[in-house]
Amino acid sequence: MESNILTQIKNLPPLPKSVLEVQKITSDPNASIKDLVNVIKDDPMITANLLKAANSPLYGFTRQIKTVDQAVSLFGMNTVKGFVISFAIRNTLKFDLSAYGIDEARFHDVANIRNAIAINWYKLQRSKLDVLATDSFLIDLGAVVISLYLISKNKADEFRSKLTSENRYKLEKEFTGYTTSEVTAEIFKHWHFAEDLIAPIENIDNPNDEYSKVLDVLRTLEDMLEPNKEENIEKGIKKAENYGLDAENLKITLQMIKGI
Repeated sequence: MESNILTQIKNLPPLPKSVLEVQKITSDPNASIKDLVNVIKDDPMITANLLKAANSPLYGFTRQIKTVDQAVSLFGMNTVKGFVISFAIRNTLKFDLSAYGIDEARFHDVANIRNAIAINWYKLQRSKLDVLATDSFLIDLGAVVISLYLISKNKADEFRSKLTSENRYKLEKEFTGYTTSEVTAEIFKHWHFAEDLIAPIENIDNPNDEYSKVLDVLRTLEDMLEPNKEENIEKGIKKAENYGLDAENLKITLQMIKGI
């Protein structure tokens, strides 16, 4: 990997202790919801953000969620792990995505919608949310580092000017030698994420299992550069069908989310 990008990854600040504790609890078959609730309650930022997410119409709960206990019980431990990691990253990293012509709010809005699609799409297969609830938030995380690299090399303007006419991932390869997903995977390794979270991100450009195929569908449905585009939704559904995923349930999920 380009040494400057690798250096930037190595210099990323560590994630908060609460993230490590949550990952440890959710990987322990003997841990309980109470264990997870106690860790979350100790972090006011995570508590506030989790309750805000739980009360978002994106997740379809029909009553107001007032406590961490309620939120964890309704979402499930694996899903909450994804929220905690995402919240921590938002408060840890510097987000300057000007090389892509977008702001931090756009990045998080797209990540939230992808996550909501994943959770509602796979709500009857909760065990798979151990991976999808985290990775769906972070598909484009590598773009944060790529943008900072391009800015540091005074290449951001040139890169951005070509985005409208050239394929984003080919352009990333041309300018840095790597795609967003490859850089995201390196960030995961730097933070010592579990291999089951790393592999789907590493394989998203050439999906070879259900997880990487789902992530590819999610990034197609809700593109970071062109969110809410009908053409992309059609492409995403077609990919789900071609991959042999549950496209009908995906359509139901999209109708619910896009109708909000």
